[in-house]
Amino acid sequence: MLPSHQASTVQTRDHSAADSHGHIQVRGARENNLKGVSLDIPKRRLTVFTGVSGSGKSSLVFDTIAAESRRLIDETYTAFIQTFMPSLARPDVDALHNLSAAIIVDQERMSANARSTVGTATDAHTMLRIVFSRIAEPRVGSASAFSFNMAEGMCPECEGLGKTSEIDIDALVDRELSLKEGAIKAPGYAVDSWPWQIVVGSGLFDPDVKLKDFTEQQWHDLLHKPVTKIKYGTGNFTYEGLALKVRRSYLGKDREAMQPAARAFADRAIRLADCPACGGSRLNEAARAAKIQGMSIADCSAMQIDDLADFVRGIDNPSVGPVLDGLRSTLDSLVEIGLGYLSLDRESSTLSGGEAQRVKMVRHLNSSLTDVTYVFDEPTAGLHPHDIQRMNRLLLALCDKGNTVLVVEHKPETIAIADHVVDLGPGAGTAGGQICYEGALSGLRRSGTLTGRYLDHRVRLREEVREPTGRLPIRNATLHNLRDVSVDIPLGVLTVVTGVAGSGKSSLIHGHVAGREGVVVADQSPIRGSRRSNPATYTGVLDPIRAAFAKANGVKPGLFSANSEGACPACKGIGLIYTDLAMMAGVASVCEQCEGKRFTPEVLTYRLRGKNISEVLDMPISEARDFFPTGQAGTILDRLVSVGLGYLGLGQPLTTLSGGERQRLKLAINMAKSGTTYVLDEPTTGLHLADVDQLLSLLDRLVDDGNTVIVIEHHQAVMAHADWIIDLGPGAGHDGGQVVFSGTPGELVATGDSLTAIHLRDYVNRP
Repeated sequence: MLPSHQASTVQTRDHSAADSHGHIQVRGARENNLKGVSLDIPKRRLTVFTGVSGSGKSSLVFDTIAAESRRLIDETYTAFIQTFMPSLARPDVDALHNLSAAIIVDQERMSANARSTVGTATDAHTMLRIVFSRIAEPRVGSASAFSFNMAEGMCPECEGLGKTSEIDIDALVDRELSLKEGAIKAPGYAVDSWPWQIVVGSGLFDPDVKLKDFTEQQWHDLLHKPVTKIKYGTGNFTYEGLALKVRRSYLGKDREAMQPAARAFADRAIRLADCPACGGSRLNEAARAAKIQGMSIADCSAMQIDDLADFVRGIDNPSVGPVLDGLRSTLDSLVEIGLGYLSLDRESSTLSGGEAQRVKMVRHLNSSLTDVTYVFDEPTAGLHPHDIQRMNRLLLALCDKGNTVLVVEHKPETIAIADHVVDLGPGAGTAGGQICYEGALSGLRRSGTLTGRYLDHRVRLREEVREPTGRLPIRNATLHNLRDVSVDIPLGVLTVVTGVAGSGKSSLIHGHVAGREGVVVADQSPIRGSRRSNPATYTGVLDPIRAAFAKANGVKPGLFSANSEGACPACKGIGLIYTDLAMMAGVASVCEQCEGKRFTPEVLTYRLRGKNISEVLDMPISEARDFFPTGQAGTILDRLVSVGLGYLGLGQPLTTLSGGERQRLKLAINMAKSGTTYVLDEPTTGLHLADVDQLLSLLDRLVDDGNTVIVIEHHQAVMAHADWIIDLGPGAGHDGGQVVFSGTPGELVATGDSLTAIHLRDYVNRP
C-alpha cells in the first residue's frame, strides 16, 4: 500500500467532470483476440489495465489505442515524407475518438549500439560535457572535445568504444595436445582437413610435439605469423597465424548470421577487454586531463549516479548555472526512479527491461509536453516493493502534469493508485478479449472478477519448510558490487534470492551459480532464432506433429515443415512478406499467395482428424494439447500448459513473446530432467495474481520431483512460499553487495530489519 500521505494525495486529486472530449472513446475493437470491445477511458487520469496473461490488455492498449495514435500522427506528414516511412495498418476497430499523441514507454531493451550509454540516452552526458567544456582546467575546447562519439574527444586506439577485442588463446588451441592429436579447436581445422594440412605442411612445427613444448618462435608462428607464401606438395599456398586469421574472419561480422558452430566458437574465443590506452574511459588523453575539483569527466561518468548527483550539487559556478540545474534535475530523477546505483557510462544494452523502461521514463519527467498519452507496460517489473512506491509517485506526477497515463499492470500496489481500472478476460486467448469490469477500484473488489477476487489474496508462510538435502557453497564472491560474499544455498528446496534493484542478486546467482554442472538457467533473455521460430519448432513438438500428419496421409514428414518443401514459395513459409526499408523499420504484410497459411495448397489438402497443418499451428497450445493428448506431442504440450503458456499460439513467432513468456518456454523444455538446479529470474513478470498461484504450484512440483529451485524474485507471494530466503542489500550499488539475511521466511518476518523484511512482514500480517 501507499504511505498515508501519498494515499491522501491520490484521494484529493482533481476529479471534476470532464467535457465531451474528456474520454478516449473506443468502439468495436477487434484487434487480435478482442471481441468488439467498446469503452470510454478518462483523459488526464491514471488508468490501469489488468487481466490474466493473454486476456487482451496489450491488444487494446498498445495494438489499438497507441497504434492508431501513431498512425494518425504519421498521416500528418506530407505524401513525399510518408513514402520513406513504414506503412502502418489501421487497427481492427470501428472507431476511436479523442486520441492524443501517444508515447510508448515499454520494456524493450535499449539500443544494442555499444556507443549508447545511460548518459547519452538521458542527455545527462551532454549536459556534463557542456559543464566540463566551460569550467574544467586545463581548458580543452568545446563540448565535442569531451564526447567519445566525436573525433575530437574519442580515444584514437579504440575509437571511443572503450573496449578492444582479444582472442582467448585457450579457446583457440589445446596446449596439452599436438597438432596430430587435434590441438586446434577453431572450426574447420579438424585433423586431416585442408586448413589443418596447410598448418602441418608449413614446415614450421613438428606435428607430434605438444603445443605446450613449442619454442617461443614456434608459438608466435602458430598464432601470429603474418600472411606468408609457403610451398606445400607441388603447389604454393598461403599460411597465416591462427589468431590473425580468426580475428580477420570473425571480428566485425554479424554473429547472428553465422552458422551455429561458428557463432558458438566466436562467443567462446573472442572477448572484449578494456582498451589499454584509455582504460575503458573511451576518451583521449586531453579529455581525461581536464578536471573539475580533481575529477575528470571519465571519473564522473564512472561514479554511481547518486554520488554524481552529490558531486554536481557541490559545483557553484554562475557561468554554467542553467546547465547545472538541468543536470541536477536529470540526475535526481534517476535517483528518485530507483536507478541511483547505475553510472552514466553503463552501456544501454546491458540494462534489464525494467531498467530500460525507467531510463526512458526519465526523458519524459522533465518534458514541457502536456496532454500526452503515456503508455506503460508493467512499469513495476524488476522492482522491489520498496521501489514500487517510488514508481507510483512518478506515474502520478506524469498524470498531474495534465497527461493521460495508461498502464498495463498486475501488481496490486499500482492497481491501488488508479483513478480508473479496466479488467479484461475472463480467460486468455480465445477465452479472453472482453471487458469484465471498468470503473473505480472499490467496484473492482466487489465485482467478482478473477482480478477482483485476487486483489487482496495473500499467500501465507509455510507451516513447515522442507529440509535441505545438501548445500551449494558460494565463497568470497566479488563480481560487480558483491563484497566478498560467502553464503550456502540449500539444495532440494525452494530458495528465493531477493533485495532491492541493484543489490547484487543477479551478480551472485548468474555470476557464481549459473555455469556449474547440473544448473539450468531459464531467464528472460531473447531466444536465438529467426522469424520462422515458434513454440512448435523451439520445443520440438513439431516433429511428432509432422510425423502424425505424414502417417495419416501416406506422405513425407518434410511436407509439413514451413522450412522445407511444403513451404509457400512466395513467402518461404513465413506467412508474411517483409519489405526492407533500409534505415527505417521494415514492413510486414500478409503473403497474398498463401494468405498467411505458410504452406502450399497441396499440403493444405492433407488433414489429420479434420484439421490441416496450418490450422493446427494456429491453435492455442491448450487446444493443441487436447488435439494431441498422448505420445511425445502430448508430453511436451502438457509441460507448456503447466508453465502457464496454454494461451500462446503453437505457431506464434518467438519474436512476439514477452520476457516472462520466453522464460517459461525455456523452463518447459528443461522440466523433464531430475536432480537439476533450476535458476529462474523474476518468473512472476507478466503474471496475473491468479497465475502466481499456478507458478507456485509448478515450483513445488519441481522441488518435489527432486530438483533444487533458486528464484531471483521480489514478489512477496513467492517469498512467503519459499523454504529459504537470501536477502541482499542493504541498499543498491556500492550500498549493497552484502547478504543481510539468510534463513527461513518465518525467521525473516520475525526478526529481520531489512527493507525486504519490512515489506514481507506487512504482506503476511495484512488482514
